[in-house]
Amino acid sequence: MIYPESAPPDWLFIVGELKIPCFVSPLHDKDLNPTGEEKKPHHHVMIMFEGVKTKEQAQEVFDQIGGVGCEVVQSVRGYARYLCHLDNPDKAQYSTDDVHCFGGADYTDVIGLAIDKYKAIGEMLDFCDQNDVFNYCDLLMHARNERFDWFRVLCDSGTYVIKEYMKSRKRYIGGE
Repeated sequence: MIYPESAPPDWLFIVGELKIPCFVSPLHDKDLNPTGEEKKPHHHVMIMFEGVKTKEQAQEVFDQIGGVGCEVVQSVRGYARYLCHLDNPDKAQYSTDDVHCFGGADYTDVIGLAIDKYKAIGEMLDFCDQNDVFNYCDLLMHARNERFDWFRVLCDSGTYVIKEYMKSRKRYIGGE
């Protein structure tokens, strides 16, 4: 963890200069202790070394940025998702857009679950229904500009399902 007031002012720059794949959570400023009291605002930092490192070697990195504590992560995906409490609905939720990525780390790729793809496709189907979208290019441009999570699904694997849905919907409604 990093407490902003005890970290060097340029700690994010230092993280970037390390050239190590790393995620930094949004500022956790809405977290509560089990007693209901507000926790001190903090960031979680997840460094992903490419080779085996000792806890002491990892702590050396955290010492440079004013980190408090150092723990071994058992699941990269699980801890990455924890940075925004994605699987903890009882905790304050933080935006995945506010995660800082360093060293070539791709947060969206790491946190992705198969269920997220299906959820995005369902949302796109609803969007098409609610907004009378029949053209794939209209949806694709909307996704690119407004919903990058949808855009990613469309580019990676969701195009066929969406196009077939639009085609059959157009026929059903009588637009073709």
